[in-house]
Amino acid sequence: MLAAMTASMLVQASAALGFGAIVGVALGLTGGGGSIFSVPLLIYGLGVPPADAIAISLLAVAVTALAGALQSVRHGLVVWQPSMLFALGGMAGAPAGHLAARLVDPTWVVTAFALLALTVGALMWRAASMHPEQATAVRAQAYAAGGSPICVLAPDGQLRFSAPCALVLSVIGIGTGFLAGFFGVGGGFLIVPALVLVTRMGVHRAVATSLLIISAIGLAGAAGAIWHGGIAWNVLVPFAGGGLAAMLAARSFAARVAGPPLQKIFATCIVLVGVAMLIDTML
Repeated sequence: MLAAMTASMLVQASAALGFGAIVGVALGLTGGGGSIFSVPLLIYGLGVPPADAIAISLLAVAVTALAGALQSVRHGLVVWQPSMLFALGGMAGAPAGHLAARLVDPTWVVTAFALLALTVGALMWRAASMHPEQATAVRAQAYAAGGSPICVLAPDGQLRFSAPCALVLSVIGIGTGFLAGFFGVGGGFLIVPALVLVTRMGVHRAVATSLLIISAIGLAGAAGAIWHGGIAWNVLVPFAGGGLAAMLAARSFAARVAGPPLQKIFATCIVLVGVAMLIDTML
């Protein structure tokens, strides 16, 4: 009996490690949208209930994003003022989003997640088609926009602080945090374009800054999940460990392989995942 239980636990841990590695490779090579594979793999690959899958995904994504953020900080790419305002708003919204997900019927959560996957896949494909030069940067999904930015960065990359700027960054952060907590995703597909649109910072700085924001939002959402219902550590540890190791390995050669074709492949995979989830909820 004990041997059978031990073997079952080892099989589950190995599967979690492998699925986490898939997410890590997606994050390392494309960044934007990569974390969206976490929840489907946890639900359909490991049989984790949707609410628990969201909590595990939040913490796993936070750990991997934090590793990337520390690298960005070391290279001086993070713009601190926008990241702090955005992160504080996101940390307020993430626990509320996760609580809302627990109060909603799991079928509706899965359906909403499937629609989100279709949206993210379409945005990734559009970004690779319209801005192929940005598809070579990890997590780059920014779009050109006219008009004057609400927040203005000085030549040294620091923010010229103003009340409208603080308000906009905080409100967008709360909304992004709520969505991240509700769906268990990092939210980089929203954060990077928002930072570029509001501040006009370069896409590489937006990418680096978003990683710090994602880690803060993910940790806040996961803390709320642990407070409300705990977390399956036996799944989280190998899943996050596999994701972290694979992401760091993938980032080491991402610059040589990343580009529009790869981003379109990942976009297609995300759309297929969304379609499969929608079909599953209808059966």
